[in-house]
Amino acid sequence: MLKKKKAVIFDMDGSLVDSMWIWPEVDRKYVQKYHLTLPEDFHRAIEGKSYTETALYFVDTFPNLHKTVEEVQAEWIEMTMELYKTKVLLKPGAKEFLDKMKERHILLGIATSNARTLAEAALKALDIDWYFQSVKTSCEVPCGKPSPDIYLQVAKELQVSPEACLVFEDIPNGIRAGKNAGMEVCAVDDAFSRPLTDEKKELADYFIHDYFEIFQDTYERCF
Repeated sequence: MLKKKKAVIFDMDGSLVDSMWIWPEVDRKYVQKYHLTLPEDFHRAIEGKSYTETALYFVDTFPNLHKTVEEVQAEWIEMTMELYKTKVLLKPGAKEFLDKMKERHILLGIATSNARTLAEAALKALDIDWYFQSVKTSCEVPCGKPSPDIYLQVAKELQVSPEACLVFEDIPNGIRAGKNAGMEVCAVDDAFSRPLTDEKKELADYFIHDYFEIFQDTYERCF
């Protein structure tokens, strides 16, 4: 998996940290507060979208909300900031994997669809922010996932060619983004996207349940 790789780029939520459990409850409280009804395809419709794109989806889908994109984003941050600071944990084996990559002088980057303030809060709270030479959000590139924009931007900042990058992702559109960037992608198991495991394996080059599998050579090769 790591042969000829000079950089590893992580999606954050659900891939590097266990945080996807936060958002269904936020969605539930938000729609209840404003008496909204989510479309049946809600989760697939927002899959991979940037924080800004997701807020725009809410503004466009619920015109009676009478809020700006910035107001929606600010309210979500207010609802989740403390959780990202105190309740989010690393995925099993992730810390050990980061240490191994540092030992091997592999460059590390973050390519997240989350808001920068939440991403930075989580990385700092977990004391892993110093591992990464590049942290980018999808709000900082033209298009969110499955567009390759964010992965290409991180690779550019790391000064590494796409083919020398390995991506870790937990959702299908994130996997597509990495593949569209010309990178190999390892899908990561996560409870939130577990119903999509077969699709994830079809799209990815590798699949892991946790990061310990990589050094035990027990991960699944999907190609």
